[in-house]
Amino acid sequence: MSTPLLIDKYGRQLTYLRLSVTDRCNFRCYYCMPEEGMDFASRKELLSLDELYQLASIFCGLGVNKIRITGGEPFVRAGIIPFLRKLSQLPGLEEITVTSNGTLSASQIKDLHQIGIRKINISLDSLDSDRFHRITRRDSFASVYACIFQLLESGFEVKLNCVVAENKNIQDIIPFVELTKKYPLAVRFLEEMPFNGGTDFKVPLWSHQEIYSHILGHYPVLEKLENPFASTSVNYKVPGYTGTFGIIPSYSRTFCGTCNRIRLGATGELRTCLYGPAATNLRDLMRLGWTTQKLQQEILEAVSHRKKDGFAAEASLIQIGAHASMSVLGG
Repeated sequence: MSTPLLIDKYGRQLTYLRLSVTDRCNFRCYYCMPEEGMDFASRKELLSLDELYQLASIFCGLGVNKIRITGGEPFVRAGIIPFLRKLSQLPGLEEITVTSNGTLSASQIKDLHQIGIRKINISLDSLDSDRFHRITRRDSFASVYACIFQLLESGFEVKLNCVVAENKNIQDIIPFVELTKKYPLAVRFLEEMPFNGGTDFKVPLWSHQEIYSHILGHYPVLEKLENPFASTSVNYKVPGYTGTFGIIPSYSRTFCGTCNRIRLGATGELRTCLYGPAATNLRDLMRLGWTTQKLQQEILEAVSHRKKDGFAAEASLIQIGAHASMSVLGG
């Protein structure tokens, strides 16, 4: 008998696992975590790399064919390169992608290329070193910017993820688009989301419509591109430019109807929606000795209760209080 697939009650098949390997990060971006007072998981609370591999194998057996490695910052996790090398051999897994803050070393870039990983998202919210410092609370712009071009020169497909926020980086929107004139970059502008671990979030002033209108005011002619199925971004390019840009309505959540993602946090929490509560904790069940078959059934059960969209998922979280930090959720 064939293994069942991850299909929710709305007929959406989940084929894309966002796998967080750590909640730790060497940056302190304001929209992701507080500057101080962050309670990181202890080492014993984190899934071991062997446990992460075992769970990834179970997900691939349920039809997952793409895994995105997230954090925190994945490359602060000791042993990450051997883990990715082992992960790349999983049957049924067609693609591994990585989201990083761009503090990769030259040797890590070389290792990723050898493993066969070719797509990397770099979180970069400003092209100005002072604004970068204020946003990340770290003085690392020069090294991150250099890393982007080293990745391009090494043959990687690079996306730049920029969270847009009033009084933070509006001045950077057009310079980011201009960066696509010469370079084969894919810039993605994201609405701000309520995942900094606090309770002070306000509805973002810069929605996807405002971002688009702002760009259109500088480029009267924009070419709309055909979006891949289940894409979270609406994509464009300036005619004649080498790269592209897209806008992700991450707070407006207009893409929920085709979402094919499921999320596993570094401490084992399984989420069927970024905006919803954890459905179960697979770490705890593994450590109780649950068999692969029982873990499969637990995952299938979680998917069967998946909400229609992010707003419905968020409604079920209201009683819990503040959203968790993005470094805990894994993005």
